[in-house]
Amino acid sequence: MEVLDEPSWHWGLSLIALTLAFHAAAVVMMGIVAVSAVKWEETVKIQYALPLAVAIGLGFGAVAIRGLHARTTTPPIYLVVEIDEITDANGFEALRHTADATAVEVQSEDGRYFARTEKVIALDGSAPKFFALIAFDNMTKAKAFNDSMKNNTALRTRATKSRSFIVEGTSHWH
Repeated sequence: MEVLDEPSWHWGLSLIALTLAFHAAAVVMMGIVAVSAVKWEETVKIQYALPLAVAIGLGFGAVAIRGLHARTTTPPIYLVVEIDEITDANGFEALRHTADATAVEVQSEDGRYFARTEKVIALDGSAPKFFALIAFDNMTKAKAFNDSMKNNTALRTRATKSRSFIVEGTSHWH
C-alpha cells in the first residue's frame, strides 16, 4: 500500500522564510549601528537597534509565512478509483500492465498517489477489490489527467465493475 503524508515541503518553506526574516533583521541592525556616530546620544540609539531589527525581521517573516500559507490553503482535488469486481481477468491483467504509464501520467499533471492498493479492509459494507486515491492541486489538472486516461478508463470499465469520481478536499492547514 502506498500512502503519502501531507506535503512536508510546507515546513521547509516556512523555515526558509523565518531564516530570511532573521537575516533581514541582522542587516537592518548592522546598518543602524554603522550609521551611528560615537557620540553618547548616538550610542543610546544603538540600544534601540536590536528591538527594532527584531521587529522588522518578524514583520518580514510574518508576511513571508502568510504568503506561503495563502499558497497552500487552496483545497486539493482528489481523483478516486474503486474497483468492486473483476469481470474479465485477462482485461484486468492488461489494465495492471498500464500502471507504470499511469504513474507517469499522474506526475505529468503534478498529481500524487496517496493510495493505490488491493489491500482494502471493510469497516462497514463491502470493500472494493482495488482502491486508488490521487491528489491534484486543482480541478483543471485532475480533469486533464482523467481526459488523458480515456483508453485506461475504457479498459477498466470493460474488465471490471468500478467507478471513478473527483472530490474536493479540505485545506492542508485545517
